[in-house]
Amino acid sequence: MATAQHRIGSGFGARSTTAEVLRGIDLTGKLAIVTGGYSGIGLETTRALAGAGAHVVVPARRRAVAQEAVAGIHGVEVDELDLSDLESVRGFSERFIASGRSIDLLINNAGIMASPETRVGPGWEAQFATNHLGHYALANRLWPVIAQGGARVVTVSSNGHQFSGIHWDDVQFEHGYDKWQAYGQAKTANALFAVQLDVLGRDAGVRAFSVHPGAIATQLGRHVSREEMLAAGWIDEDGNPANAGFKTSAQGAATQVWAATSPQLAGMGGVYCEDCDIAEPAGDGELTGGVRTYATDPGQAARLWRLSAELTGVDAFAATV
Repeated sequence: MATAQHRIGSGFGARSTTAEVLRGIDLTGKLAIVTGGYSGIGLETTRALAGAGAHVVVPARRRAVAQEAVAGIHGVEVDELDLSDLESVRGFSERFIASGRSIDLLINNAGIMASPETRVGPGWEAQFATNHLGHYALANRLWPVIAQGGARVVTVSSNGHQFSGIHWDDVQFEHGYDKWQAYGQAKTANALFAVQLDVLGRDAGVRAFSVHPGAIATQLGRHVSREEMLAAGWIDEDGNPANAGFKTSAQGAATQVWAATSPQLAGMGGVYCEDCDIAEPAGDGELTGGVRTYATDPGQAARLWRLSAELTGVDAFAATV
């Protein structure tokens, strides 16, 4: 059954923290994979899940940096993964499957934002490739052990999806690059991925969600210039945070932790969440809360899945699509 894209009255909100959404939840015996789980809200997510008893695997492009970041957290292991490199995705997936373990929670947290034009793999635009295609390939390669665990799969999108839908006529931005349009497309892709994975996976007990974590001052903004931050009201002239709407890391990580673990979402899936609840549909116009209809459209989600399968050569559901 499809889940309505409307709030459920979770009792949580924009200022809720990971500790609050996990209160009373015991994850002992559960295994979670958190991509990028060694910095920003990814690290906060790793810390929160491990603190609730989960064993957390952190696949990382910078393995030594990741090991140092999680060194003080009990129940965490680090492995190598570069989401922009499909062979790296294959290698991590094969190593994990060979370990004989199943997955209870997969949190596709890693990503890049507003980067200069960069090409990876066979010339793919880097934001689309890293944020979406890498996670698409990862979930498909790990599918046997995701299905075995009846996992929840949570993919970090953003209200930045409102910058752009999918550029179907030029997905790789080969005819003019705009870093914010490319970011918007990648975040829309993250939301559409969750829609289609939920359709394909629900018979196996796998449910998928996408989330907007909120605005948080992390290294994700490393490609945004000081001038852009000033113009957006993120910082003041002295470089200090100037937006009262920004969340702490514990607040920013709360929505993905809630989506991954909350019993309130039992039997639900395929929806976009924000502020620790299912989001409402967004109107057109300026950047707002909520989710645009093009980011939850089942037809576009199925089309993106087919395109992603063609590009990556991976589709765990090829016989059923």
